[in-house]
Amino acid sequence: MTELTQLKPLSAVEAGQTVKLATIEAGRGLRSRLLAMGLVPNVNITVVSSGGPGPFVVNVKGTKMALGRGMAHKIMVV
Repeated sequence: MTELTQLKPLSAVEAGQTVKLATIEAGRGLRSRLLAMGLVPNVNITVVSSGGPGPFVVNVKGTKMALGRGMAHKIMVV
């Protein structure tokens, strides 16, 4: 139960930090799209860029991808 209290949205993670994906709190369409992009439970995500306007850039399994801030807010990590 302590792990649930540590959940935070990916949008709250600073650049340079690596976190683990816990769950995606979104509808079926967005969840399916993110799963297809490799954002699956327990995958490590390194935040490349999170400051300023523009996309939220992450590195997953050696691939950089840009996410909208709304998407990043629905991805819960530990």
